[in-house]
Amino acid sequence: MSAQAETFGFETEAKQLLKLMIHSLYSNREVFLRELISNASDAIDRLRFQAISKPELVGEDNDFAIRVAFDKEAKTLTVSDNGIGMSRQEVIDNLGTIARSGTAEFLSQLSGDQKKDATLIGQFGVGFYSAFIVAEEVEVLTRAADAETGVRWISQGEDEYSVAEAEAERGTQVTLRLRDDALEFADGFRLRNLVRKYSDHISVPVRMVKEMPTGDDDGGDAPEAPEWESVNEATALWTRSRSEISDEEYREFYKHVSHDFEDPLSWSHNRVEGRLEYTSLLYLPKRAPFDLWNRESPRGLKLYVQRVFIMDDADQFLPLYLRFVKGVVDSSDLPLNVSREVLQQDERVASIRSALTKRVLTTLDGMAKKEAEDYQAFWDEFGEVIKEGAGDEFANRELYSGLLRFASTDREDATKNVGLKDYLERLVEDQDRIYYLVAESYENARSSPHLEIFRERGIEVLLLFDRIDEWLMSNLPEFDGKAFQDITRAGLVLPGEAADETADGEDSQKDASQEEADDDPLAERIKTALGDRVEAVRPSTRLTDSPACLVQGEFALGRQMQRIMEATG
Repeated sequence: MSAQAETFGFETEAKQLLKLMIHSLYSNREVFLRELISNASDAIDRLRFQAISKPELVGEDNDFAIRVAFDKEAKTLTVSDNGIGMSRQEVIDNLGTIARSGTAEFLSQLSGDQKKDATLIGQFGVGFYSAFIVAEEVEVLTRAADAETGVRWISQGEDEYSVAEAEAERGTQVTLRLRDDALEFADGFRLRNLVRKYSDHISVPVRMVKEMPTGDDDGGDAPEAPEWESVNEATALWTRSRSEISDEEYREFYKHVSHDFEDPLSWSHNRVEGRLEYTSLLYLPKRAPFDLWNRESPRGLKLYVQRVFIMDDADQFLPLYLRFVKGVVDSSDLPLNVSREVLQQDERVASIRSALTKRVLTTLDGMAKKEAEDYQAFWDEFGEVIKEGAGDEFANRELYSGLLRFASTDREDATKNVGLKDYLERLVEDQDRIYYLVAESYENARSSPHLEIFRERGIEVLLLFDRIDEWLMSNLPEFDGKAFQDITRAGLVLPGEAADETADGEDSQKDASQEEADDDPLAERIKTALGDRVEAVRPSTRLTDSPACLVQGEFALGRQMQRIMEATG
């Protein structure tokens, strides 16, 4: 069957990505095979899941596999699967557009620097489009599992593509007409090595035609049908024992689940048996994704139940502030027909979520103690999003708080590398509080007159200038028995002072009317001049050089919180 082809123009953003990708990823172009095999594996996983409730979708073709074939004379390379396939509309949606939130923002971040752009493109996930790095033309032949007819998609990766009805087996076949400088990928030895390098860990067998020794054919017999053999291990990596898995295999599996081009910073592989049985493999990326702050972006882990793929982006297993964590969770207890709605209400999911959250925090704590440089690199990338957890992380409060890092008057620059435990080790005599200052920038914090008395007495102050910091501190009442105190607020108590005294020479129990009634002629004259713009004016011992400073009410909203409240209506 064949039909008239219909031509479409690529979406503008798809065209931009194609051009940038071919330029930026050329030096690492072999990753196209990993991306195509990864897509094929996902397609088979999805069909397996749908076949749980609709076994007729699989029928007799239940030997799931990915095939990689090449034709040196024709200069072609083909990757095919017998997975879920695509309908005509799915072909247009998936291959002609980039239906992802944040795409425009991502493209705006590209700088023209080949190395930096390659990293960003890797974070974005290039998937199918990576084929055009090595191909001058790509043909996709596909048929959805529930369809009678197939679809052919053809493009040279420039301005347009064509779509036509066609005969096809269930699944998807991607054929690349290789560029002249990419003929190395029409070689069996090269392809086998790449499959083992990038796809040994996936659970689907990747098969290639068995290569027969030359010189054995006497020419008298008709050629036999090709014999296909598995090239990869074809065992889901997380099901294997940790002692059997090399670091390189862990790294490649991360790239498979995350589509990141960089190695992960760290990972944690764990099997739990008992009341609940599940396996988790969690990864910490090296760099924050471009869409980290877009709350609509897909997030979460790949969910498997009894090794059967259930869904991508299962966000019920980790809190929002850990949305950058990648990996898989494979449960033996959840039902195979589990839905997102069921996951939100299932007590077993809540238990797994609690355990995985603690595992991530414990992994970070271990890194902070043993690999300080790696942890600092992590904090520089993800510190702000970690701070979002202050309002939710009650079960692991001390563990969570110990991961926080701040700039400090003990350091000479704005680097946020002081932990709360570090701070406690440098307390002065009689100090029972952790002092901090919130400002618009590091420069503003460093030059604040509120620091004068602390410099004079050699007391360290944490300097906070991230947009979330005031909210963070409002959710951290204390650490290791020491209360936090904002030094820009009224009610400041310095080491050695009684609890009912303040640096402003006032009883901390006095209300505003009592403070205003204090008999100080100069303060009264200043208050009269300023009127309602200030609540009170009073003498203070917190200054050593500056004539005056503004102090917020002890329980008043700070500037950061006011802006947050205004932004949220």
